[in-house]
Amino acid sequence: MLVEKGSKKIIWFRNNLRTHDAAFWNHIQKEDEVIALYCLEPEWLKPTSFGWKKMEVFRAQFLVETLRDLQLQLSKNNISFYFFQCQAVQAFEEIYTSFPFDTIITQNEWTQEEVEVENKVRTAFPNVSLKTDYDQFLIEPAQLPFSLNDLPNVFTSYRKKVEQKWAVNEVIPKANYLFKKIDLPFSSAVPTVEELGYSSLQVDERSAFPFKGGESEALQHLKKYIWEHQQIKTYKDTRNELVGIQYSTKLAPWLANGSLSVRTVYHEVRKFEQEVLENDSTYWVLFELLWRDFFKCVSIKYGNQLFQLSGILNRNYNWKRNEKVIADWINGNTRYDFINANMLELKNTGWMSNRGRQNVASYFAKEMEQDWRIGASYFEAFLIDYDVHSNYGNWNYLAGVGNDPRDRKFNIELQAKNYDNYYVFRNLWLTKKAVEL
Repeated sequence: MLVEKGSKKIIWFRNNLRTHDAAFWNHIQKEDEVIALYCLEPEWLKPTSFGWKKMEVFRAQFLVETLRDLQLQLSKNNISFYFFQCQAVQAFEEIYTSFPFDTIITQNEWTQEEVEVENKVRTAFPNVSLKTDYDQFLIEPAQLPFSLNDLPNVFTSYRKKVEQKWAVNEVIPKANYLFKKIDLPFSSAVPTVEELGYSSLQVDERSAFPFKGGESEALQHLKKYIWEHQQIKTYKDTRNELVGIQYSTKLAPWLANGSLSVRTVYHEVRKFEQEVLENDSTYWVLFELLWRDFFKCVSIKYGNQLFQLSGILNRNYNWKRNEKVIADWINGNTRYDFINANMLELKNTGWMSNRGRQNVASYFAKEMEQDWRIGASYFEAFLIDYDVHSNYGNWNYLAGVGNDPRDRKFNIELQAKNYDNYYVFRNLWLTKKAVEL
């Protein structure tokens, strides 16, 4: 009897750092020889032109924790995981000498930096099959009721059309068998943040996001949020609060690096609605997931316009770059204590509430008229839940060059009164600073 000979395949992880509901399972069979790879691009650790690294310590720590958990989960199927700190094409060239792969499996990425990395790999390995999937969407582009060229520019129009069908795929099951173990002469150790050149990170006791990275923690948190504590019942009422771990789902960081599947979240919410309760709050979680999808679609439709000063609307303003204004914003020294508290929270924890983000971005872009891309770059560096599409989509929106049909400017004093009338949030972040001064 002939034994079928498998292919040599690499799972190239990028922003899809999970084994549950993962599209790569559709491309590998039991007889294949399979390894997994993550490549930390050197550019991410270098200072930007604005002075901070592309990825600062909070996001780096969350990534390190995520990769360690991913390695553990893959080992349950005997898939070896290798970590490289170099350009991806170099990593593939090194691996090829010991493991002449014929297939690379990865998540579909479309923003310029990711495409450039991918193109270098394609060029270096013209005879290797590169299989990609849109594995970060709730509703994949091909299943939308319109082409991406016809994507509505206003979220409400998009939402009303996709809600008519909710064309969400079922979750993809994990393989329940062991692959042949492949041992290559490369490092599988995931470095610490200190080994990557960062200072040690101590979790601030005031942090609203004290959780660790990785799909294990993500799935545990999802279970607690929906089923054990049933906080989803009151999400719409609490989502604009500012203090503590309870006020929002806190799923964004795991969704951002793909250690949590958005489809898994959707199906758990639907299950809760069927078995326990369906209300405005359960719907509003799905509503927010659609916003996430919408910005990904905007990103595909508009490409690099998303990162240009005039934004997707090609609208020009008299933007400024005032170093003192920028530094005061970053360090919480503006004339608004509400802005200051939010910016200090971000600087000390890598987290900021949705309400805070809207206010600090509106202040930076609309009130101080600073180049919004500086603010977006700062968020990219510091936010644990940085997602390129949501981040730059939201900054376009709040700077008046994106998808906001009303082009609103926030009344910050009124926002502070509405959402922190008793100064609980501001006292949490500003009292300690006052004592230190």
